[in-house]
Amino acid sequence: MGSSLKTTESFDEIMRLYIPMVYAIALERLGNAADAEDVTQEVFIRYYNADKTFESEEHRRFFLIRVAVNCSNSFAKSSWHRHRALCDPDDILGLLGEKTANDETAEENERKRAVIEAVMKLPEKYRTAVHLFYFEDLSIAQIAEITGEKESTVKSHLSRAREKLKKLLNIEEFE
Repeated sequence: MGSSLKTTESFDEIMRLYIPMVYAIALERLGNAADAEDVTQEVFIRYYNADKTFESEEHRRFFLIRVAVNCSNSFAKSSWHRHRALCDPDDILGLLGEKTANDETAEENERKRAVIEAVMKLPEKYRTAVHLFYFEDLSIAQIAEITGEKESTVKSHLSRAREKLKKLLNIEEFE
């Protein structure tokens, strides 16, 4: 049985749990922290107003990802967004919990920073697919459902993104 947001769930708990994920999706898609914050707010307003019943926590997560992608896409199409500066890759690293001050991991952090910088240089449609596949661990079928594209299109976006990342990062293989 599912549970309704307003009767059995704490909205604050749901926000604390999912804000980092929603914000990361918006930030990767839009490349600007202020815009990502606006989209994150919009996602949770839509979540609250939806008053949906969710079959599972995975269903709730999937709903929030879909709304985050849709809101980010709508915002990206606006003329306001087209003239915005991209974010610093360190913002994304920090958000993903990957950046540490430990000297032993400085080289690893630099490598991750280079990957994030390369991902941010990809066209938006590739960034979205890469983020959802690698950072949110969604399947190709789930990404296709969220983005409204065919599975073959998502596979193509991931394949082309990998090829572009190989060139940007000067590496032989990218998985």
